[in-house]
Amino acid sequence: EALKKTLSLPLLSAPVGDTLRLRTILEAIQKHIHSSSLIFKLAQDAFKIATPTDSSTDSTLLNVALELGLQVMRMTLSTLNWRRREMVRWLVTCATEVGVQALVSILQSWYTLFTPTEATSIVAATAVSHTTILRLSLDYPQREELASCARTLALQCAMKDPQSCALSALTLCEKDHIAFEAAYQIAIDAAAGGMTHSQLFTIARYMELRGYPLRAFKLASLAMSHLNLAYNQDTHPAINDVLWACALSHSLGKNELAALIPLVVKSVHCATVLSDILRRCTVTAPGLAGIPGRRSSGKLMSTDKAPLRQLLDATINAYINTTHSRLTHISPRHYGEFIEFLSKARETFLLPQDGHLQFAQFIDNLKQIYKGKKKLMLLVRERFG
Repeated sequence: EALKKTLSLPLLSAPVGDTLRLRTILEAIQKHIHSSSLIFKLAQDAFKIATPTDSSTDSTLLNVALELGLQVMRMTLSTLNWRRREMVRWLVTCATEVGVQALVSILQSWYTLFTPTEATSIVAATAVSHTTILRLSLDYPQREELASCARTLALQCAMKDPQSCALSALTLCEKDHIAFEAAYQIAIDAAAGGMTHSQLFTIARYMELRGYPLRAFKLASLAMSHLNLAYNQDTHPAINDVLWACALSHSLGKNELAALIPLVVKSVHCATVLSDILRRCTVTAPGLAGIPGRRSSGKLMSTDKAPLRQLLDATINAYINTTHSRLTHISPRHYGEFIEFLSKARETFLLPQDGHLQFAQFIDNLKQIYKGKKKLMLLVRERFG
């Protein structure tokens, strides 16, 4: 604390332009102070004094602030520090005040200063933001140089940590076709290992939003293969993603829907979700996404024919399995709810031609197997005969 006072006083009251004295003080700080939060505090103080609101900037002191900030970044990079986000944001602000070359320099040497997530989501995103461009009143070549550095950084970070950086990389590379392709490829390659279904669905939705429905479909298909919804997970957060993916494939056309359905059947064992998908696929004709050169047949799809037949069979099986699972541990207070569940199951059973026979058979089986549950079977008879 005493050392901090002795160093910070001359540092912050050094006569403007006394470069040599500032250098000496800076070296002393770098040699003797080993606590990062202390150096960060000094850097912030130096920055405040170097950039007064009422007079011109003291560029020498401003550079000292930046150098101290860079030192703090290097010191805290591998130790988790709860103030990291604040420090990173401050450093970018400081570099922006110093000028465009300082920004370029921290973008180019990001790996010695930041984690991939910090580099993409805070540093690069701020460097290419509208605010920064206005603050520095950059001309076109300078803007291009910054953007190009940000794209290079984005691709490096996405390679290093695709889970956290693939989406940021796509966003940062949006305006450059080649870089955007490279970022997309990194996301696809990473899908095989390490990416979760929710990360893949997020990137897939982003692709659709950007007008790449076929790429969105490819990523959504990869996401589906990472997913497993059990019979009782009817409130799982991924359900919205599954419904979205099915709607997307349906809007692209029969081929895409036919490619997605086997993945859905393999990953989703929840009857209510499957019946919801089935219902949505039968109310409108596939192929309404308006892809140039594609025509919608305008015909509704039949549940008796492929590809919906496979989905129908899986849905009916899921209802049968869930019914047995629920009946093994059912208590009387859930009887009413169970009868409603069977009514929902009946809607699906009745979709194919011979559906009413199949449902009657199913109810008869239940009456046989669970005849010990007299009260419940009475309720089943009342509702379903």
